[in-house]
Amino acid sequence: MPFISEASIRYYQFNCFPDEVIHAVFTRSGGVSPAPWNSLNLGGMVGDDMDRVRENRFRAFDALKLARESIFDVWQVHGTNVVIARQPRQTDIPYQQADIIVTDRPGVTLFMRFADCVPLLLVDPKKKIIGLAHAGWMGTVRNVAAAAVDAICKLSGSKPADLLAAIGPSIGPDHYIVGPDVVISVLQSFENDADGLLDSRNGHVYFNLWAANQLQLEKAGLENIETAGLCTACHEDDWFSHRAQKGNTGRFGVLMALKDQD
Repeated sequence: MPFISEASIRYYQFNCFPDEVIHAVFTRSGGVSPAPWNSLNLGGMVGDDMDRVRENRFRAFDALKLARESIFDVWQVHGTNVVIARQPRQTDIPYQQADIIVTDRPGVTLFMRFADCVPLLLVDPKKKIIGLAHAGWMGTVRNVAAAAVDAICKLSGSKPADLLAAIGPSIGPDHYIVGPDVVISVLQSFENDADGLLDSRNGHVYFNLWAANQLQLEKAGLENIETAGLCTACHEDDWFSHRAQKGNTGRFGVLMALKDQD
């Protein structure tokens, strides 16, 4: 760890999670999509052919030895809505709009797609419950991190201090230039803490999404937080980056599942 290769698939794993939690942050290697989505594009609404996206998804699930039909994914909308996944997503039902998925059921694989936004992975090893969240700047100023913690605690009676959290690869503080609208939102959301998250230099303002989400997790009561510290804009060979590739790119996938203990 942290990078693991399985056949042609290469993915990142965190050290903080117990063995009974299956998880992966997939790099862009090992898929069938051509440029500009090359190659393991898992995003279905970025111009790539859906047959290729489907094959890429199958390869990702096969690499982790997870049933392809166990997937539960959502239509990500940069909010704080929560879906409790009690069974895999039924393909004949429209996607639910949400940015947090939580489950306590083995046999359900949580799945989201990213290209600069922050993947947040949460685990309660005592209650055997997992959560996956999508935190762009809008989700961050809306405190999606705390909403995910709250959802897990309400579902299972978890204590925040028992949760383990991971902040996945995403755009780093040296590359995330933001405009006045984002600056105002950060100031309103973080108040006295905003100065430590915004950095003005060279005529630009940079927003530190990693630190912002870590701060929110800490304020929600978490004590064990691991950050990948991998910038998607710095490492385009590994990650899709909406900013670095000017919107003409794919999406990498993140999955989480509980091992069946039977």
